[in-house]
Amino acid sequence: MDRMLYISMNAAQQTMLAQATNANNLANVNTTGFRADLEQFRSMPVFGEGLPTRVYSMTERPATDYQQGSVQSTGRELDISVQGEGFIAVMGKDGREGYTRAGDLHVTEFGQLVTGTGLQVMGEGGPIAIPPAEKMDIGVDGTISIRPIGGAENELAIIDRIKLVKPDLQNVFKDSDGLMRMADGTEAPLDATVKVASGTIEGSNVNAVGALVNMIELQRKYEMQVKMMSTAEENSAASARMLQING
Repeated sequence: MDRMLYISMNAAQQTMLAQATNANNLANVNTTGFRADLEQFRSMPVFGEGLPTRVYSMTERPATDYQQGSVQSTGRELDISVQGEGFIAVMGKDGREGYTRAGDLHVTEFGQLVTGTGLQVMGEGGPIAIPPAEKMDIGVDGTISIRPIGGAENELAIIDRIKLVKPDLQNVFKDSDGLMRMADGTEAPLDATVKVASGTIEGSNVNAVGALVNMIELQRKYEMQVKMMSTAEENSAASARMLQING
């Protein structure tokens, strides 16, 4: 009975963890540039005194879904979307460089170019600062050009270039703050082959219908494990009564 109870109890706990990952994906279905987390179960033997006769299930996040999300046209000059593979380099809130697909950029009152969540966008020499300008354009290679206040229509000045990177996805992981980072702790170099499209923005790659179906499946699995725990308790009580009668 204890094996049945242990396995079902552990499976219910891990199902709840999988449900949390799925719920997080579903909550970010409208988050710009969000990449869905994948989850899976695997069996793990319990080692201790004697033979490993107990096996429990473990939920893990084996990977992140890097498929491109839907790209929408906004016509806004500061909105950009990465074409194909690649990321936009930003400075995380912890001061470390990270990588994102969120291209909903804007300029703060202090002239800092930031993402929609307030992360500073990195240039060739550090965070990008934008001087006062009448117009700003972002080229396909990430080059930022402005027309100074009072300047002529054809007067454009290149001030910086957005750091665009394309690391090997096998060497990248999704950190707890949602940014992609290099597994070895280094910073990815600028990659001139990465291109962006101005006036467009990439949405989340979460499939809302698939996430809802997965939520229902996980809920049914949880209910099944709880029922198994209840059955194990009933069987244990019945066995105890039989022993009392025989005694």
